[in-house]
Amino acid sequence: MPTTTRATTETTGQLSAVRTLLRLWPYVRPVRARWAGAAFVAVLASCLALVFPLVLKWIVDGPVTERDPGGVWLGAGVLLVLGSAEALLFGLRRWLVARPLAGVEAALRADLYRHLQRLPVSFHDRWASGQLLSRGTTDLMVLRMFLAFPLTFLIVNGVTILAGLTVLIVQDWGLGLVLLAPAVPLIAFCYRFEDGYAKASRRAQDQVGDLTTVVEESVLGIRVIKGFGRHRSQARAFRDLARTVRGTELVKARLLAGILTVITLLPEVALGAALVIGTIQVADGSLSAGTLVAFLSTALTLRWPIESIGFLLAMSQEAATATRRYFEVMDSDPEDPRVLADANTNADQRADDGLRFERVAFRYPDADEDSTPTLALVDLHIRSGETMALVGSTGSGKTTLTALVPRLYDVTEGRITLDGRDITAMPRAELRELVSVAFEEPTLFSASVADNVLMGAPAATEPAQLEQALDVAQAHFVNRLPDGVDTEVGEQGLSLSGGQRQRLALARSVVGTPRFLILDDPLSALDVHTEAAVEAALRRVLADSTALVVAHRPSTVLLADRVALLSEGRITAVGTHHELLRRNAEYRHLMSGEHTEETGSGTETERV
Repeated sequence: MPTTTRATTETTGQLSAVRTLLRLWPYVRPVRARWAGAAFVAVLASCLALVFPLVLKWIVDGPVTERDPGGVWLGAGVLLVLGSAEALLFGLRRWLVARPLAGVEAALRADLYRHLQRLPVSFHDRWASGQLLSRGTTDLMVLRMFLAFPLTFLIVNGVTILAGLTVLIVQDWGLGLVLLAPAVPLIAFCYRFEDGYAKASRRAQDQVGDLTTVVEESVLGIRVIKGFGRHRSQARAFRDLARTVRGTELVKARLLAGILTVITLLPEVALGAALVIGTIQVADGSLSAGTLVAFLSTALTLRWPIESIGFLLAMSQEAATATRRYFEVMDSDPEDPRVLADANTNADQRADDGLRFERVAFRYPDADEDSTPTLALVDLHIRSGETMALVGSTGSGKTTLTALVPRLYDVTEGRITLDGRDITAMPRAELRELVSVAFEEPTLFSASVADNVLMGAPAATEPAQLEQALDVAQAHFVNRLPDGVDTEVGEQGLSLSGGQRQRLALARSVVGTPRFLILDDPLSALDVHTEAAVEAALRRVLADSTALVVAHRPSTVLLADRVALLSEGRITAVGTHHELLRRNAEYRHLMSGEHTEETGSGTETERV
């Protein structure tokens, strides 16, 4: 389970279930009239059941005692009508709540998905995908079921129990008090049950999220698992986690079994005592047989509402846990307050062109405050229409620097400007229309080739734009696919080779002729001949864009007008490729593929 989830569990676990569930009100409010109507219908149906004992009392004390068959048939007819009305009312309740509550679930899911898209990448770095999936599927299903059944019947059964106890006390207050005797111990047991069940429910739902993560990772990484023969160890890991979930579910079952036993046993004992006392009273003539029958029938009618308390409380706690888990995500701020504050104070925007990094520092959100920042005081200016190559050793911060431009992460200090505008003051939609990115690891979706490429520019609708982008990326292989550009590439694009996926990702980044282009080593998976063809075509695109290109090979560096050397989170040199080769030993070392070894006689340089 992610550390974020553990921490939130500790802080939110003490909130009452009622306060937590009240947070769903904005979603329920649009359908409140229909839901209230369904609850009223259910209360009416449940209260009809309390009329049955009164009809029985009349039948026993009247027609039965007086041996009147006509009266008996009349009473039976009344009972039949009441039973039919009760069944129709419960059916109407179900019809009233089905459609609106499905809409509530859909609205919750849509808001969650929309919010996940707005959250920064740092949030997704901290959270396991399985935890998010379980919140968007299992937890929301639990909430819909709660709104449709337990919430309604907590009200319905509460009203029924109060009305039934009133009827019992009116019929015979002494026997009514006997049946009320278990109320105090029942309340105490329910209170203890709620606390324990809430903790077990939270633990179980978090563990299901972890289990979902394992399944997802195993499916996405199936080639690695099979390639290294790790299927048995993965199966063992899954089995161990599944057993953990099973153990937690058994804890929940034991708690529920305990409360159901108590809730069933205490009222049954009280009912038995009332039956003995009532029978004695009938025998000595102080109570009519019809009254005893009505009393016992009313008590039996209340049996299910009372016994269902444990079940309804359990579902309520699971719903409260699901609500907490849902709002843990929804409460995550999509903006960094520090960045917003900086944006409000940066009013001195200059009118210079291009992409500029001004004393930019960055530390990952989960890093210690006293740790060394990934980037420290980066100053770099890429002129309008210029292509800048970014070179550095592994771990120097190149990918991190490129991720700051489209605001996948927000700077810790300093600022980044596009044509003089601070990117933190720009709407994200506008920023990402101006900036196009090709990542080092190409990600494709379960969609057609055309859909994957045109994702880079939703406004690009002309077939010529798609063809031009595929031509720049030298992705002519799509013509050999079964359905051409309409071919489904499958999940993650794993039906394609690494080089093919990378070329489609490159086509996606250039399809809209972006004003600013960020390329993170976009040609690493290509062979030498394809790389040369892509570079030749890419020059035409770079001529019309301001570009920052992460490069590891001289052939990619030669696409750029100038080169920036990033070392240990700082820009240490800027110049042309040939200038840096002449005057910078570290750059010469990176471009030549040399490494140095200290020997007994001095420093020895070896070609690798």
